[in-house]
Amino acid sequence: MPFPKDFLWGGATAANQCEGGWNEGGKGLAASDVQTAGSLTEPRYTTYIDKDGNPGKVMVFQPLPEGAHRAVLPGYYYPYHEAIDFYHHYKEDIALFAEMGFKVLRMSIAWTRIYPNGVEETPNQAGLDFYRNVFLELKKYGIEPLVTIQHYDVPLYLEETFGGWKNRRLIELFDRYTETIFREYKGLVKYWLTFNEINVPLMIKDLIPGYPAENIRQDFQLLHHQYVASARAVKRAHEIDPENVVGCMIGGGPSTYPLTCDPKDVLLVQEKLQESIYYTADVMAKGAYPYFAPKIWKKYGVNLDITPEDVVDLQQGTVDMITYSYYSTSCATTHPVTETAGGNLNMGPKNPYLTYNEWGWSLDPDGLRYSLNEYYARYHLPLMVVENGLGASDTLEADGTVHDPYRIAYVKAHVQAMEAAMADGVDLRGYTPWGCIDLVSASTGEMKKRYGFIYVDKNNDGTGTLKRYRKDSFYWYKKCIATNGEDLT
Repeated sequence: MPFPKDFLWGGATAANQCEGGWNEGGKGLAASDVQTAGSLTEPRYTTYIDKDGNPGKVMVFQPLPEGAHRAVLPGYYYPYHEAIDFYHHYKEDIALFAEMGFKVLRMSIAWTRIYPNGVEETPNQAGLDFYRNVFLELKKYGIEPLVTIQHYDVPLYLEETFGGWKNRRLIELFDRYTETIFREYKGLVKYWLTFNEINVPLMIKDLIPGYPAENIRQDFQLLHHQYVASARAVKRAHEIDPENVVGCMIGGGPSTYPLTCDPKDVLLVQEKLQESIYYTADVMAKGAYPYFAPKIWKKYGVNLDITPEDVVDLQQGTVDMITYSYYSTSCATTHPVTETAGGNLNMGPKNPYLTYNEWGWSLDPDGLRYSLNEYYARYHLPLMVVENGLGASDTLEADGTVHDPYRIAYVKAHVQAMEAAMADGVDLRGYTPWGCIDLVSASTGEMKKRYGFIYVDKNNDGTGTLKRYRKDSFYWYKKCIATNGEDLT
């Protein structure tokens, strides 16, 4: 089945991972601005000053010592401060996206550019102007922006003062922020996503050994606040402009397999998917917590603060589409594990039928087709794959070329999987591969893990010219888009 003529081909970025300009244009400090660089073997850290004035660091997602506050410290490299400097290169980068034939660019707005501390009464005009200029540049080339409203990017002041999304106050502050941008960019932005990979807090406990039980309980409450904030944003977007299309963005899909055909493995996977995927997607797409939510709350000792107003907001603010990230699949089992996938995240037991990249991520295009079918069967809403791609260590040759046949093979296989899913009957509207231009990896904080069709001369230590180079995959994806997915040679 061919791709529809109005299929949205494009690519995906995020403000904190590509913009830079961390202290320019009136921007405030974001929580991500105090995260150090890492690698496959070295974790990322959050830096802080303790209550006695001493500097320190803890692994990202770990709690700070009592009385400590996050801070930018001398002697550390913070990769998001400059990133790939999209802030000063956006015209050049958008021209490259247009050369590839993009119909859509997924990007995010940094909350701290609009409200530097999150609590101001009036927005920062320089921040509003920056994004208006970006959207006008996209419009010049006929590229639709698909805007993520919060992409791992909370004002640091809100984290330090209110405890971030654990505090119900953030619902009101987010409401003001979203109303501002919906009104400011009416007519320039039609497609919106509320929170990037909103379900990630439900996965952290499985990625970090010894994650405290109290943190797990708090994560459920902060997620509830985000669900309500998202629902309010959906309603607000439709009130301001009925043409607005607002989606949720789920981290991953129903893409965990039982390692064996033991029924206990099958039940384990069902439980994992209910907890990590459907708990969130059901609330956002159906407007209420699913039937299995009380079982999950009991498991973790969760007692959610849910107001009657929250219930109404959730019912009235369901999303218009489901979008999600898909990179790989994982396995789960109740049996002893003899071989793990390894890598920079806990990907579970190794699947003997798949191959893996150097970061321990499986290569599984069939899993994309499967997850598209599962999402569509459950929600009957339009779908978009808004993150997908292969992180690899690319080599810039002396003549300025980058040969990445492994990336071409990966994207080709996943384009074919999407085509197969549409032949199955899935309503798929668009595809935005992650990191269409090389940017800082969120998981490891490094540049070496490259996803882009465009190479950026930037190294893990921050050195480099920032010059852009077209990879072989650039020309391949250009041909793919030009033929609407027909020519994949």
